[in-house]
Order: sequence, then C-alpha cells, then structure tokens
Amino acid sequence: MRVTRRAVLAAGAAFGLGGAAPADALGDLAPSGTLRAAINFGNPVLAQRAPGSGTPGGVSVALAQELARQIGVPVTLLAFEEAGQVFKAAKTDSWDIAFLAIDPVRAAEIAFTAPYALIEGCYAVPASSALHTAGEADRDGVQVAVAAGSAYDLYLTRALKHAQLVRFPNTEQAVAAFEHDHLDVLAGVKQPLLELIASRPGLRLLDGRFMSIAQAMGTPQGRPAGFAYLQAFLTQAKQSGFVAEALRASGHGDVPVPAA
Repeated sequence: MRVTRRAVLAAGAAFGLGGAAPADALGDLAPSGTLRAAINFGNPVLAQRAPGSGTPGGVSVALAQELARQIGVPVTLLAFEEAGQVFKAAKTDSWDIAFLAIDPVRAAEIAFTAPYALIEGCYAVPASSALHTAGEADRDGVQVAVAAGSAYDLYLTRALKHAQLVRFPNTEQAVAAFEHDHLDVLAGVKQPLLELIASRPGLRLLDGRFMSIAQAMGTPQGRPAGFAYLQAFLTQAKQSGFVAEALRASGHGDVPVPAA
C-alpha cells in the first residue's frame, strides 16, 4: 500500500508534526529553496515504486514529504537505485537529505540522525548448502555475493575474516551472479531475501542475522543547524507514531522503530 501525498499531509496533522524552521536550519536543509531528498529504491523496505504508475512511496518518501511540508518548501525526490550511489552523490552536493544505514565510512561525509527503523542483514544460500547459521558463513573458500557500497558490504568488509566478498554494481546483478555462477552465499536485507526465496524453491535463509541495519536520515556534514532540526523532526516523527504508520501503510509494519 502506497503512502499518498494526501495521506502524508493528513498524518502529519493527526500526529501533531509541525512548527516553523529557524532561518539557519532552513538554509541548511533547503539552500536552493527546495528540499532535495535522495531516495534509495535499492531497499524496498524503505522505498517502493507503485506498480504501473511508478509513483514513489514508502517510509522514506513519507518522511521527506512531511519534512518539506513542515519547513514550508517544495520537495524534489531524487531516485537512486543503490545506497552506494547515494553516498557517492553526497560528495557532489546533489541532495540535502538522504535515507541510509548508519556506517562509519559514510559518517565521514554524512551527519546521521538516530535511527528510525531497524532491519536485518541476512544470508540466502542454496538449499543443498552445508551452512545453517549466519555465523557459519565466514569460512575459508566461501564466496559471498553483495551489492557494492551497500550497508552490508561496508559491514562485512570489516567483519569477515575468512570468507571472500564478491561485489557487483547492484543488487539485481548480485542475485543473478549468485545463481548463475553458483556462489555460496548471497547477502542482503531480510525481507527482499525472503521474497526471493519464495520465488526460488531451491534457496533458503540461514538462521540468524549477521548484522542489524540501523536506518537513519542524514544531511551532508557541515550543516549543523539543519542537522539539529532534522534530529528533532525525526524524534517527533517516531514519538508521534508517524514512522510506524508509514511503515505499516507501505506493507512493512513488522519493521521495528527504535525508541526516540
């Protein structure tokens, strides 16, 4: 179910979100007069396109639209197909806010709020695999397919001591290579992996997770007033139930919202 613009406006009013932004915060968040929001469609838990129309929806879209409404500026949704592309664009002043997993590599360029959603990084394997738990995947000779620049790629780069990461430009290519080249493990977000497994009887999910992925709002480093306002906005959006409702409305009501 897509969160429509009308629903976002109604929800913002119902949950009590509002209040004018100070001039310095407004200048940080929308220096061009328009809030440029980077939306990562590579994570279908957080952003989706409506079938047929392609209209963007999901919790990150709802938050971007509500923030723009609150600070009184129009919003432009900038579509990216992978998180790594969003991060690269941060260095070119292409967007004002983004929705990404918190990671120390990214934090060098992006100031992150507290998380608004927690999702799980998990592994899919062929049904015949000798692996049974996520912890068993870090073995010599095991090849793990990942989308380059994703949160789980960044994390596994630091965490894996024995298994080999095999990187691909995007999730679609990682899935295709995992199947075609008979790689041992596919890393990804739990919900999309479960959808993949449902359509592929020869795959299964390893028990457990290899990481908890904390999804946050972010703005380029060096915009302190805008960041402070963004943090306060997100805290209110979580406390009021706006985030939980946006997740539920987009079909992901099972995703935990951390306490404010």
